[in-house]
Amino acid sequence: MESYGQYCPLAKGAEVFAERWTPLILRELLRGSTTFNDLHRGVPSMSRSLLSSRLKKLEACGVLERRARSTGTHYELTSAGRELGSVVTQLGTWAQRWYRSTFTGAELDVGVLMWDIRCTVNAKALPAIRTVIQFIFSDLRANSRAWWLVNEDGEADLCPVDPGDDPKLQICTTLRTMTRVWMGDLSIDSVLRSGALTIVGPRDLRRCLGGWLRLSPYAPVADARRATIAGRPDLITASQRNSQ
Repeated sequence: MESYGQYCPLAKGAEVFAERWTPLILRELLRGSTTFNDLHRGVPSMSRSLLSSRLKKLEACGVLERRARSTGTHYELTSAGRELGSVVTQLGTWAQRWYRSTFTGAELDVGVLMWDIRCTVNAKALPAIRTVIQFIFSDLRANSRAWWLVNEDGEADLCPVDPGDDPKLQICTTLRTMTRVWMGDLSIDSVLRSGALTIVGPRDLRRCLGGWLRLSPYAPVADARRATIAGRPDLITASQRNSQ
């Protein structure tokens, strides 16, 4: 473990928390992912070997524990790890307020978005019977254009390949639009009115979209930079114009 060579508690905490990828691994653990594969789905750009190394380091620091179960190895936060939850939340809140994404191509990833949606979906707001919801991203290549959420017995799973059932609900939009909706940058009503997002399916399922599609926990956080430059359009940067 690299050390700052200081006794300062902030330095000691940063040795554990501030290494690249570690906050995102903690994010996945905090929202319920416990298997190696599920953790990797939340950080797909991270190599599996590096993820394994980070998990070992967090275990050595007492942040998580490995538990062997009949389904394989599971990773669970210790009390020390759960205490980092407020740090993760506050960092995300600060970034959403002061350094939020402008949703450029380099920051958009359909796999990450759909995994985020799957992790926050309110499965109990959907019919109790097996229900398949298809997302179609019209701006993506054919091999990554369609994704499916499968809800059954109160649990939702994500399928990047056709699960074989006809979808009860079909949502068609672009990756950027759906990401902005999930992050609270655009309202569902506004994109429906503009036609940027369309929904095909039974009326009752269409009407309950806002009930099962839970937005990012950071969606309610206001953009402080936009408020700061209100009334001063000359201060708006190019990246901020692109995000509007």
